[in-house]
Amino acid sequence: MGDYIVLAISCVLIKNILLAQYLGNCPFLGTSKKMETAVGMAMAVVFVLVLAGVITWLTETFFLKKLGLEYLRTIAFILVIASLVQFVEMFLKKSIPALYAGLGIFLPLITTNCAVLGVCLISINEEYTFMQTLVASFAYAVGFGLALILFAGVRERILLARVPQPLVDTSIGLVTAGLLSLTFFAFKGMV
Repeated sequence: MGDYIVLAISCVLIKNILLAQYLGNCPFLGTSKKMETAVGMAMAVVFVLVLAGVITWLTETFFLKKLGLEYLRTIAFILVIASLVQFVEMFLKKSIPALYAGLGIFLPLITTNCAVLGVCLISINEEYTFMQTLVASFAYAVGFGLALILFAGVRERILLARVPQPLVDTSIGLVTAGLLSLTFFAFKGMV
C-alpha cells in the first residue's frame, strides 16, 4: 500500500506530466484561460487517461507481447486513445453541451495530447503491474488537472493585471508556466 502512495505522490508532484515532463502543453495553454474550461478539461483527461492507461496495459500485455507485435505499440495505443476521446466527446455533447462548447477544439485534441500517450508509454517502459498502471495513470491525470487548475487561477488573475504589451496573452502564459514549473521542481527531492 505504501508503494502505491509513493507512486501516486511521485506522479502528481515530482514527475508531473505537464510541469516536469513537459507533455500536454497545447491543451494546458489553450484551456487555461477560464476556470470552468480548465476543470472540464481536467475531468476529461482524468477519465481518458485512466481508461487509456488500463486498456493500453491490457493491450500490451495480452495482445502485443503474446503475438510479438510490440513494434505496433504506438499505433495500437493511439487507436485506443482516439476511441476513448470519441466516447467522451459524444457523452459531453449529449450530457453537458455548455462544457462541450467551452472545450471546443481542445476536446478532440486529447486524442493527440502527448500527455495521454506519454503516460501509457511510461507505464509500459517502467514495466508497471496492472495496479501500478492504474495508480500511475490516475495520479498523472490528477497532476495534469492540478497544474491546469492552478494555472487557470493564475491566468484569471493576470487578466486583471497590467501586463507589458510584448508579454500579453501567450507570452505571459509561457512565463507563468515556467514559474509554476519551477515550484513543482521543489518537490524533486521528496521521493
